[in-house]
Amino acid sequence: MVNGPPSFTESAVFQRDSGKNCKAVAFSKDGSLFAWCNGEKVNVVNVTSAGLLRSFDLPKAVCLEFSPKNNILATWQAYSAAKDGTAGAPNLQLHDVKTGKCLKSFIQKKMQNWCPCWADDESICARNVNNEVHFFENNNFNTIANKLHLQKVNDFVLSPGAQPTKVAVYVPGSKGAPSFVRLYQYPNFGGPQSALANKSFFKADKVTMLWNKKATAVLVVASTDVDKTGASYYGEQTLHYIATNGESAIVQLPKNGPIYDVVWNPNSVEFCAVYGFMPAKATVFNLKCDPVFDFGTGPRNAAYYSPHGHILVLAGFGNLRGQMEVWDVKNYKLISKPVASDSTYFAWCPDGEHIVTATCAPRLRVSNGYKIWHYTGSVLHNYEVPSNEEMWQVSWQPFLDGVFPVKAVKYQAVPSELPSAEPKPAQAYRPPALRNKPVTSSKLHEDEPPQNMKPQSGSSEKPLSKTALKNQKKHEAKKAAKQEAKTDCGQDSTQSSASQNTPRSAVPVVTSGDPEIDKKIKNLKKKLKAIEQLKEQAAAGKQLEKNQLEKIQKESVLLQELEDLELGL
Repeated sequence: MVNGPPSFTESAVFQRDSGKNCKAVAFSKDGSLFAWCNGEKVNVVNVTSAGLLRSFDLPKAVCLEFSPKNNILATWQAYSAAKDGTAGAPNLQLHDVKTGKCLKSFIQKKMQNWCPCWADDESICARNVNNEVHFFENNNFNTIANKLHLQKVNDFVLSPGAQPTKVAVYVPGSKGAPSFVRLYQYPNFGGPQSALANKSFFKADKVTMLWNKKATAVLVVASTDVDKTGASYYGEQTLHYIATNGESAIVQLPKNGPIYDVVWNPNSVEFCAVYGFMPAKATVFNLKCDPVFDFGTGPRNAAYYSPHGHILVLAGFGNLRGQMEVWDVKNYKLISKPVASDSTYFAWCPDGEHIVTATCAPRLRVSNGYKIWHYTGSVLHNYEVPSNEEMWQVSWQPFLDGVFPVKAVKYQAVPSELPSAEPKPAQAYRPPALRNKPVTSSKLHEDEPPQNMKPQSGSSEKPLSKTALKNQKKHEAKKAAKQEAKTDCGQDSTQSSASQNTPRSAVPVVTSGDPEIDKKIKNLKKKLKAIEQLKEQAAAGKQLEKNQLEKIQKESVLLQELEDLELGL
């Protein structure tokens, strides 16, 4: 156990437990208790005094979790059936932390979703058993207080926060029927009429359900394992929004491709989605599922809000190079762009100021270690594991909300004694024939900048809603029609046909007598007309490509050239 910033020294209170079999650790929700299994026993200590509270004889435990109020420690070990084919011993145990007594044992074959779910006040606890959700009250596991029985409940999530507890359940579709997610308020489960909200959808082999902190809405990422159109290796994902007041919607994502990550802001009124074929787009949406801010595109596949919700980190880990963008959420200003290459893990410290990134086994078995950062981009501490050892897990000691006050956002990098962690940029491979020749740019795609950094003049700060865009396009079309009508009236037929080919800012057509010059003039007018159309598209809110923006910038040069040719200079 290591003391946090600024000291990073090893804790003098907690004795290091060395051994090949220390593979499961867990903090309690408030950070006051710590449990670990060392291959012989599961021990529980008080974090401040490191006094041993309990020891359980469970040498094979591989998963540990505390209930929200520290009354119960749940442990799971791999399930094995008896040799004669009968059911094996129960492998999920619930222990009373105060008395050390085993309150209940269950058979839980799968490691996925192994742990029962508690409401924050521990008044109810729920488990998914054979397509039903079983509810226990006040940690009495001998009687099932309630059951939620739908044809095949595949997954469920309890809402966070105070009573009354709400439950989101997912039932996969079968035989042409759609899948659906329903929200209930405990204990009202009597048929579809008692549901608070219901959203059905096709194309779902599995779902991820995310409650916001205030328990007013759920985001559902529905995924299929295979994309039948063949567009994506990752299958196909859609994002749905369901509120406890019965409202539901599909979130319209402006770029096609996988959904890599979706996270709620802890303020519960907005969420961020990272999606689309690489370079991925990131957008913040409000509760009406309208975009609030568009971060453009970049090498990213994850988003992390700080515990207070005032800073957002967009990052590219896994098969990306670990670039991070740290944003001030209130003003949508970029704070820093650190790079944490080879990271397999990222977590905010509960203080909302510090971040840990780590490279852990078994995902990567080389260069294991962790770094502690300040969000302004400074590396404050760097620990590298000796080459003959591996690091499996890193976690901050948790704290309850409100322990750390929100601090004003800093933009100036905080001082650090360590050198900056800027990795050397990897050189692109060049075939031998091109190695001594000048480099020509061969970028596959241009990253789209965030909406407040786009080089578009006169564009409004906030993205327009669908109706506003429609109205704007109508308005533009009317304006163009009026303008055309005026030019038609003011000129005779021969000139009017010419005027349609000439941008408004150009000089009326004249022939020079030299066919070469006439040809050049014609080409210039064609280019100017294309620029005029691009400007109209930009005014109507269309997102222009980089080369199109460059064309618009050349307008004045082309006009000058045209004028010179027509005046015979």
